Parts: sequence; C-alpha cells; structure tokens
Amino acid sequence: MRTACVDIGGTYIKTAVLEDGRLSSLQETSTNAAAGAEQMLRNVAELVHGMPGVQCVGISTAGEVEPQTGRIRFACNIPGYTGMNPKTLLEQQLGLPVAVENDVNAAAMGEYAFGAAKGKQDFLMLTFGTGIGGAAFAGGQLYRGSLGSAGEFGGLITHPEAVDPACQGTGSYERYASTTALVKRVSARFPELTDGRAIFARLEDDSVRAEVDGWIREISYGLVSLIHAFDPEAVVLGGGVMKQDYIQSQLARQLQPLLKPSFRGCRLIPAQLGNQAGLMGAGYLAGRCAGLE
Repeated sequence: MRTACVDIGGTYIKTAVLEDGRLSSLQETSTNAAAGAEQMLRNVAELVHGMPGVQCVGISTAGEVEPQTGRIRFACNIPGYTGMNPKTLLEQQLGLPVAVENDVNAAAMGEYAFGAAKGKQDFLMLTFGTGIGGAAFAGGQLYRGSLGSAGEFGGLITHPEAVDPACQGTGSYERYASTTALVKRVSARFPELTDGRAIFARLEDDSVRAEVDGWIREISYGLVSLIHAFDPEAVVLGGGVMKQDYIQSQLARQLQPLLKPSFRGCRLIPAQLGNQAGLMGAGYLAGRCAGLE
C-alpha cells in the first residue's frame, strides 16, 4: 500500500510516500504561513497530486486536532487554521481518504509502529524543542482525553512559586525544561552561546556544564510526576537536543533517586525516527483509518 504522508509545521511542510514501512520521495517546502491556511491546504493538495498511486493520505499537523472530525480546534502559527477542517477539504479535493492527527501524537504513533516504542503497549513520548509536546499510549492505544488534546505535558506546573494568573504558561514545565529554556538559561551567563549545538560544544567548561545539569534536573522534575501518574513501561524522549548522549546519561542518574522504588523499572529511550516520526505515524494512522492495514 502506498500512503501519502504530510507533516505540516509552522515553517515547513514535509511530504513523503510510505510503503512497506519505508519512506520515499521525501520533500520539504515552505509552509508560507503568512499566505493563510486556505492557500497552505491548496499547496498540500498539489503536493499529494504529485504522488502517483497513493491510496490514502495521512496528515501530521501543528495545532490541536478534533480526532473524530479532523477539525483544527486551535492553532497559533498558521493564520486562519483554527476552526478549519483539513480532512474534509482535502478529501473533497483529492478523492482519497484522509486522516489528520496532531504532530506529537503522530510522532508517537510513528515510534510505536516503526521505532523506539515498537512492541510497547504503555509508554509516554515527550518532544523537547521550542516547547514540550507529549503523547501517551495505554494498552496499545493513543490516549486522547475527553476533547482529544491529552498529552500537553509542557503545561505541567513544576514551579508554582512562579505562576502569574495573568500570564498563561508561567511556572510551567516547558518554561524551565524545553530547549528554549536551556538556551535562555545558559545564554544569561554566556551570551555567546545562543543555541544547543554551541552549548554542548562547551561542556568541558565546568560552569557551562553546571547550567546544563540544572536544566536536566528540570527535565527530571516533570518526568517524576508523569511516571508516577501513568506508570509507563518506557518514556520516549524526542527532539534534536535529545541526541546528546550526555543528557541521556545524566537524566537517568538524576531521575532514579526521585522515583519510588516500584517505578524505577521505567526505561528512558531516545526516539529513533527523528524528524520522520510524524510522517511515518501519519501514514500508519491513515492506513488504519482507511481499512487498508
């Protein structure tokens, strides 16, 4: 089966064909978000038209997605996207079944079907980048919550002393543990270190490493709460920064003493599929929804 896979982000649209568990014809184009959501979806339709022989379409997208209908409940990075229904619009334009899923949920599906979480029934996935995204699998099924938006782990309150009711997001996990938070923390002391790559290139500097260790401690605080709440067999850690071996080793060392002994069997696993996880997860979901897998 050939499935068209589309990953819609605020900056780029990635496309590929999924067949027999492998991606081909990978392509990346500008989202051109300033042109608005309607034009963006027309561009998606044109990209899919250029994939001969596909039988269904899987969409991984930024924003909160209503799972039953495919409607975008909320999206802040593409003007006019909130309230639109890409599933309905693209099915009308393409004449193919279309499945739409939130990008982090799609990435978790990709890791479940083809990557780090393959064979695991109960796991969490967190992605660390500008913010912190999350998804939960229970009994081999994505847990969506009552409105389909479960997994917003970045909204956990880990610093209640910093909460300002007038400012949404204050005191939250992603304010302290995202990659953005790492760069902000380190560059406050070392202004020349303005991205993750530069920071990890300076780990031999004890002062830089101390700040990185403090940031890893912030990651562990959120993970402690999530592991105790969900009792997963594994936590998959995604995002480009998580490719750093130092983070994985330090996080395991810092986390274990904070967990109750009965929860220490939970494994921390780096994601395997990188920026292809959302594409593969969207393709997997589309095949299931179309009844072709």
